[in-house]
Amino acid sequence: MKDLDLDQTIELLNTVMEFELAGVVRYTHYSLMVTGPNRIPIVDFFKAQATESLLHAQQAGEILTGLGGHPSQKTAPIEESYQHSVPDLLKESLNHEKNALDLYKTLLGVVEDASVYLEEYVRGMIGTEELHTIELQKMLRDFS
Repeated sequence: MKDLDLDQTIELLNTVMEFELAGVVRYTHYSLMVTGPNRIPIVDFFKAQATESLLHAQQAGEILTGLGGHPSQKTAPIEESYQHSVPDLLKESLNHEKNALDLYKTLLGVVEDASVYLEEYVRGMIGTEELHTIELQKMLRDFS
């Protein structure tokens, strides 16, 4: 086993927290912008995504404070496209999930073979984010 780079792990966990907290804001915003006949299930979907993003931020924060880190109070930047059709919101969501996936893969590269617990945590998060990208791709098929 290699030694865990504690500073880099804490830094990446803070980045995860900031990114997931931005997801709370992003998905809450999306839920408010949906209109049309299919509004209710799509709003429910975005609200669930916001709730899950908050949970993910809290999980990352618990781990980083357990490692002796100090949790950030910032959120990652959120770009506003002012495009609020359902397909546009789903495409932005897909990009957000792909970015989250890349972030978790970066964290995996740091913790892999250094901490079984952290490696399992990150692999689980990667699986969750991969599932989200699959779901969003399926949702977007009706709009192609």
